[in-house]
Amino acid sequence: MRFLLDSSFVIDYLNEIADRQVGPAHAWFRRNRGAELWVSPITSAEVLEGASDPGAVREAFRAFRWQTIGRQHAERAALRQGRAAQRMGENDAWQVAVAECMDAVIVGHDPRAFERLGEGYEDHRSS
Repeated sequence: MRFLLDSSFVIDYLNEIADRQVGPAHAWFRRNRGAELWVSPITSAEVLEGASDPGAVREAFRAFRWQTIGRQHAERAALRQGRAAQRMGENDAWQVAVAECMDAVIVGHDPRAFERLGEGYEDHRSS
């Protein structure tokens, strides 16, 4: 199964590493051994924006597969936003478009943004 890791997941994961504790992100990893774990440029930008140690963040990202963004993602984001009764935040709309194009489930902790995706979203803190 493919999972696109949202910044909310990656931030929890990095904080657990820094605090040397096993929390919901590490527990999620244990339950999903062998899964394909992907990050997008959106995740990278959001995590790096608040990072106190960008080098450590870049190093941590090496453990994941990278999904780039192209025209098909732009078209999917535009279609989703154009048809939505309530628009998503721009970064969230891009994340959803990336996940849908790669047939992946978004993993994170942002129910307000993603829970309307149903099976396309997994909250790692409530799994």
